[in-house]
Amino acid sequence: MAPPTQLSDQQLAFMRVLWDRGEATAQEVQTALDEQGQGLAPTTVATVLTRLERKGLVAHRRRGRQFVYRARAGEQEIRRSMLARLTDFFFGGDPDALVSHLTAGRGLGEEDLEEVRRLISEREPPDHAPGHAPDRASARESNDEDGG
Repeated sequence: MAPPTQLSDQQLAFMRVLWDRGEATAQEVQTALDEQGQGLAPTTVATVLTRLERKGLVAHRRRGRQFVYRARAGEQEIRRSMLARLTDFFFGGDPDALVSHLTAGRGLGEEDLEEVRRLISEREPPDHAPGHAPDRASARESNDEDGG
């Protein structure tokens, strides 16, 4: 999906039902949402599913006289899009500011911090791992030798 996708809490609840079940009829979505305390009329459920389909987030197929819906957009894709929008809006697009905000005043314990470090190290290229930082002077000399 090209533009960032922003969904309401209600739309996210619909998507979660589809992500959890793989596919569902409107009645099955309604029942699942009702079990979560979100009692909605059948027409409301059908309307929201139709709107999600128009956005390209949901698709349907026929099974007899019913439509069976499935998510076309994955949870990670939606999460990434919504978080990017939030980061742009509240933090000027600066992920450092977002992380700082999330960790400030939360009373993160050593285990939490260790988990954050582990997640970061998994995503770092090998030459950026702690203890393997390139020597800046060597890097400059290398660039000078390359003509850069």
